[in-house]
Amino acid sequence: MKNENLLGRKEFVILATKLAFPIMVQNLISTLVSSADTIMLGYVSQTAMSASSLANQYTFVLYCFYFGMTASTSVLCAQYWGKEDKKTVEKIIGVATKLSILISALFFIVSFFFPRYIMVLLTNSEETITIGMQYLRVISFSFVFMGFSQIFVSALRSVGKVVFPSVTYVVSLLVNVTLNATFIFGLFGMPKLGVVGVALGTVIARVVEAVMCLVYSGVAGEIRFRVKYLLEKGGVLLTDFIRIGLPSVVNDAVWGLATAVFAAILGHIGDDMVAANAVAVMVVNVGAIACRGFANATTIIVSQELGANHMEAAKDYSGRMIRLTIYVSLIGCGVMMLIRPFIVSFYADKLTDTALHYLGIIMIMTTWRLVGEGINTCLICGCFRGGGDTRYGMILDGVYMWFVWVPIMAVAAFVLKLPPLWVYFIMTMDEFGKMPVVFVHYFKFQWMKNITREASELE
Repeated sequence: MKNENLLGRKEFVILATKLAFPIMVQNLISTLVSSADTIMLGYVSQTAMSASSLANQYTFVLYCFYFGMTASTSVLCAQYWGKEDKKTVEKIIGVATKLSILISALFFIVSFFFPRYIMVLLTNSEETITIGMQYLRVISFSFVFMGFSQIFVSALRSVGKVVFPSVTYVVSLLVNVTLNATFIFGLFGMPKLGVVGVALGTVIARVVEAVMCLVYSGVAGEIRFRVKYLLEKGGVLLTDFIRIGLPSVVNDAVWGLATAVFAAILGHIGDDMVAANAVAVMVVNVGAIACRGFANATTIIVSQELGANHMEAAKDYSGRMIRLTIYVSLIGCGVMMLIRPFIVSFYADKLTDTALHYLGIIMIMTTWRLVGEGINTCLICGCFRGGGDTRYGMILDGVYMWFVWVPIMAVAAFVLKLPPLWVYFIMTMDEFGKMPVVFVHYFKFQWMKNITREASELE
């Protein structure tokens, strides 16, 4: 075992922030791009906005696969980088890219050749189906490029190369928004393409991302994408990659679907609660950006220490990251409370009196849920995944969300028929309900594993 020289408090905070900040920028940019698309399509028609929103439910499924693959990429690359095995890091990029191409190609075939079948599942409006089909056919060309850039960027972040990912996503934001505006409004003599223009702008932005990654790979030379590793058989690395990535995909999917069911239950309570929740979710997503950034930083820090066989350092740093996440979450709650009067005032003439009343109260409720989500994300997605333990989160969320909290929400809303705000209050306690079990697993430290293999096994 190597000597473990622990970083001081100041140096550690700087390291964690340096790793978390680019991820926060990426999440913020994704939020901004999505918001910009929605706002600009609103000028085209409500149908165009609805069609793109529904069609993107299909791409969300693909994103779940990407999330799982980037989780595997990040954990494995960070551990082998901690082991100072650069060659295997590049092999992992090859394995991950191969899988992303295969999955992207499958999704491309379905959305390009059979878009109607997708849209019919989502809506029965013929006009919306027609526009959604146009959007899907064009957006499908972005899948392969997006998959590659997400894999390469996650690999860079996992080994501490954080500047390039930030630059890439900033450029992508500028390209995407500029082209969307150009194609939607017919700027610079271009035709007005409506929803097709949004899809085309996204495709070009993803191509730009992929090209930037390839140029960086060829010029920087720190970590490279090598075609020879793309063509090699995956072997044990492929097995390890799927073993870590598949539970991550399932975990994100079951959690996301349960959250969608929560929204559906609120939707059956009444339009006022739906409207108030839509505004609150938008604000919370901005507030949660920092928490999710630090959770990803936790994965990188813990993985690198475990890969280097620094068990005590991994244990110490994981504890520090949990405390940092709590502080960041509380700051986010403070910011949300500060802007609460402005949000309520802004929507005063846009919501009914009842919805406005709900909004003022549920914005307070969402603050403590943000703290709970931040802590659990740091533990499940940061610490446990950093040690290669992705099955625990999958099993926990699958059982807890679907067999405990979804039924509790349904009983509260439809059997006990509690007032809307009480139903919402129950929803905000979901993260705290599973937190004791999560901490029990954390303090056992069985998730702390060096999952790297020796050179003989890799051969």
